[in-house]
Amino acid sequence: MARRPIIGISGSLIIDEGGMFPGYERAYVNNDYIQSVVRAGGIPYIIPIVYDEKIIKDQVENIDGLILSGGHDVNPLLFGQEPSQKLGAIMPKRDKFDCKLLELTKEQEKPILGICRGHQVITVHSGGSLYQDLSEIDGCYIKHNQEHLSNIPTHTVNIKKGTILEEILGKQIITNSFHHLAVKDVPKGFKIAATAKDGVIEAIESETQFILGIQWHPEMMSKDNDYMAKIFERFIKEAKKN
Repeated sequence: MARRPIIGISGSLIIDEGGMFPGYERAYVNNDYIQSVVRAGGIPYIIPIVYDEKIIKDQVENIDGLILSGGHDVNPLLFGQEPSQKLGAIMPKRDKFDCKLLELTKEQEKPILGICRGHQVITVHSGGSLYQDLSEIDGCYIKHNQEHLSNIPTHTVNIKKGTILEEILGKQIITNSFHHLAVKDVPKGFKIAATAKDGVIEAIESETQFILGIQWHPEMMSKDNDYMAKIFERFIKEAKKN
C-alpha cells in the first residue's frame, strides 16, 4: 500500500498579551487546514517557525507538499513600498520563514498551495507586488472581508480558461472572503487563474510547476463544499508524485 503524502502546513505564532505569561509565543495552525488535508488523504504536519536555514531545509525535505497558510499582512518593504495607514499587523520573522520555505520547496519541485496570506507570499517572493488595501484598487466594489460565517460563500469568482484551477473547479464558483490586501502585479512565470467580478485577482498559478495561490479560504469550507474539497484532493494528488 502506497504511503499517504506528508503535507507541511506553515505555522504562525500567537503572542500572549495578558494572562500568566504576557509576551509568551505559541506555535499554531488553524485546525481547518489540518482536517482538510486529512479528508483529502494526506498526513498533515505543522511546520513551526524556526530561524536556522539548515533546519528549514530539513523540514522541506521531510514533506511531499507545502501549504502556506493565512494570517498576518505581508511586510510591504518586501515589495518596495512603505507601509500605508491601512496596513494591518505584520510579522517580519514569519515573512522571512515563509519565503525560505517557499524557495526551498520550489527548488525541490514539490507542489505548493498558498492560501490568502500564502497566496500573497508567493506573489511577493516571486517578484510581484500587492495592494496594501482594497481601497487602492479602482473599481473594487465587492465586500472582500465578510468578517464572520467563515464557511459561507459570499461572492463570485470567475476562473480563467486553460488553467489548472479550471480543471479543478470549472468556470465559476462562489467563495468566502477574508482579506484587505490583494495581488497587484503578477510575478513573471505566473498567470492569473481567477478574478472577482470587480477585477480583484483571486488566484494565480505557476506556468512551469504546481504552485497555486488562492485568495479565499477553501479550508474553512471544504468539509461541506465539494468544490473546495477538490482543491485539496488535487493538491494531494500532486504530492503523491513525490
